Amino acid sequence: MSAFTANNDNNRDGLLDVPDVCANCGKGEESTGSLKACTACRLVKYCSRECQIAHRSQHKKACKKRAAELHEEALFKQPPPQYGDCPICLLRIPSLHTGQTYMSCCGKIICNGCMYAPVYDHQGNKVAEKTCPFCRTPYPNTGEEIIKRNDKRIKLNDSIAIYNQGCYYHDGMYGSPQDYEMAFEFYHRAGELGCAKAYNSIGVCYKCGDGVEEDMEKALYYWELAAMKGDIYSRHNLGNNEWRLGNMVRALKHYIIAVKDGDAASLDNIKRMYENGHATKDDYKKALESYQAYLDEIRSDQRDKAAAADEEYKYY
Repeated sequence: MSAFTANNDNNRDGLLDVPDVCANCGKGEESTGSLKACTACRLVKYCSRECQIAHRSQHKKACKKRAAELHEEALFKQPPPQYGDCPICLLRIPSLHTGQTYMSCCGKIICNGCMYAPVYDHQGNKVAEKTCPFCRTPYPNTGEEIIKRNDKRIKLNDSIAIYNQGCYYHDGMYGSPQDYEMAFEFYHRAGELGCAKAYNSIGVCYKCGDGVEEDMEKALYYWELAAMKGDIYSRHNLGNNEWRLGNMVRALKHYIIAVKDGDAASLDNIKRMYENGHATKDDYKKALESYQAYLDEIRSDQRDKAAAADEEYKYY
């Protein structure tokens, strides 16, 4: 059979123009029905499972090579903002967890600037009781109420609520017993529903041996899943691992992606790489510009006030 080669010039989003013939028997769709592309590499198509198995020995090397290339493209592609915009002020929600709050009453993620801002009733009077700035539901007063509200969101397949329940089990919070196996179950469920930080937590558990045998390979696997979904903590961890292995080019790539999403720790590491001769002056300059662009995108007066209030609170 003819060899199929990957040409990045006509490759969009990792998909190639795959010939409409079976790579094993050479028959087209008109005689075999629908053809299915190899899910790993997208380089060839097959008319049946039998043809795919028969062609495996010939295709294995090219498939593995192209699958690795596709993985690299996905891994080092800048992901879209993980949390989108605040539903109240409509500004991008900060990537750091310290700049946002999840509300289990309505399932919204709200920036801490809007959480800090005063809430007014329909007559324009300031509301003294602490309520959700989006749905006006009063804050929960007890751990029991927190669990009750979170359970309601879990029944709606809310990925963040499911992740939170995993955290409650992991740390033994709000009356939940400390149970690493249950935490893992909820982390996996949340990750499959799209929660990036759930995969990050699984990676941390594998790195630290929390309830599982330490396994750095599995930790890196889950950090890659989380990073590709936009989790900057996992992205930073991947950069640190590459630095530890001496792969400075790959480390720099990870840090640059994290910096564009607001990770100051990755910016500090790029500075260290520049000082040690592992990054250029231009690399560091571009990283500084990217970080400033992120700050300009998320900044507001109300968020600055919230951050100042939080810093003042830490000293009491």
